[in-house]
Amino acid sequence: MNETRYTLQPIGWVESPLTDPELAPRQPDEGAPAAWLVLDPAVGAALRGLEPGSQVVVLTWLDRARRDVLEVHPRGDMSRPVAGVFCTRSPERPNPIGLHTVQITAIDGTRVGVRNLEALDQTPVLDIKPVLGPIDER
Repeated sequence: MNETRYTLQPIGWVESPLTDPELAPRQPDEGAPAAWLVLDPAVGAALRGLEPGSQVVVLTWLDRARRDVLEVHPRGDMSRPVAGVFCTRSPERPNPIGLHTVQITAIDGTRVGVRNLEALDQTPVLDIKPVLGPIDER
């Protein structure tokens, strides 16, 4: 593979009651608790235009995931056939980037309250992007 390296700088972190990967929901609709995105004040201006009720995609770095796993039993179910991680939502993957569609519930300075985020407490946040509608061109 190409040896080019890329550097990502987290813009903040997740504040969540989820601390144990074994107890965390596998998908956001499986009991993900309310959480906060705690952003670096240096990126505060980037929140302009977001408001409670907005849906956004949060990109995270799944810092506790293994990077050497290429195949898994989907959802950890040993009765299911092994599949490559690129066709699963497994956090274990070569570049453990988390992709989370969440709804904003509150904005307090550079703290953004969200629902449906299954990321663990202290997970680094890489970016936030709007969920685009069919005619939205932002």
